[in-house]
Amino acid sequence: MGAFCPIILEANFTFLNLKNQGEYMCQKMNGKMKVLSFISHLVMGLILVSVWWGCAGKADTVSIKDTAATFEQGTIISAKTGESVTFDDLMKDLNSNQIIFVGENHTNPSHHGIQLKIIQDVFKNNPSMRIGMEMFDRSYQEVLELWSVGGLEEDAFLRKVHWYANWRYDFALYRDILLFIKQNRIKLVALNIPTYIPARIRVGGVENLSDLDRQYLPKEIDASNAAHRDYAKKVFEQHHFKGKVNFDDFYMAQCVWDEIMAESVASNLGTRQIVVLAGNGHIQFKYGIPDRTFRRTGVSYRTLYLATAGEEVELGMADYIWITPAN
Repeated sequence: MGAFCPIILEANFTFLNLKNQGEYMCQKMNGKMKVLSFISHLVMGLILVSVWWGCAGKADTVSIKDTAATFEQGTIISAKTGESVTFDDLMKDLNSNQIIFVGENHTNPSHHGIQLKIIQDVFKNNPSMRIGMEMFDRSYQEVLELWSVGGLEEDAFLRKVHWYANWRYDFALYRDILLFIKQNRIKLVALNIPTYIPARIRVGGVENLSDLDRQYLPKEIDASNAAHRDYAKKVFEQHHFKGKVNFDDFYMAQCVWDEIMAESVASNLGTRQIVVLAGNGHIQFKYGIPDRTFRRTGVSYRTLYLATAGEEVELGMADYIWITPAN
């Protein structure tokens, strides 16, 4: 049902009261109570169904923080105006920029459908485009090259990139995107760092990485963004780690993660247009990958945050916010 709805709890208490009253009356009225009990159950059932639909209806929209505005599923919001725009309007703007960052909730199929739709539109206008994906670390770039030119079947590809050891999410969520890349011979760029590197930084600090691990680090690491640090602090406080983990190490791991992906985008850009697919947390407010990429390249970009119905967002989270169904 999504968010907790107090009305349901109140309805459950009412149901219990009716049930208790029914048992008392049954002692005196026998058969008559059976009819009353049936009616009370029927009425409460209708109430609960109505309440369910009322709560679900609220979860079909996204609210904008500090405003009374709400938007329905399927709406694309321009952060610049706070108003809805059409898909054609969105793409007209996105296509005028060299880098397009598209976020995602990794397990939401509708997000990957939107990503594919955007890729298809960009490809139609610019067949020489490239696609960068958070889902692969840079040590697999040669495998991605083989996939992009049609040199691998799906099973072999999954084995060579160790999909379910590294990314682990259901490949079906990404299959259509990767098939479109393969069928159209689009260059696919691995953005990420091996997953164990941020984990080692988080528990041991960057200073305790081995020389072998250090070779994967980005050339520049900026940990000075106060807004990004505050966001990471909130995430940190929601986690419970085994052993002692301090926030400075946790935040350095996050910065390394974002910096390596920004470095990967910049080094594979050239004069080509690129669509970057990454989790919403890496593109929101632009302080993750986008601003770090801009620091390296200075080229124009746009960000698209895919919001799930039922959540509250801020207009400043991205250049555009697209409201999608929940999983």
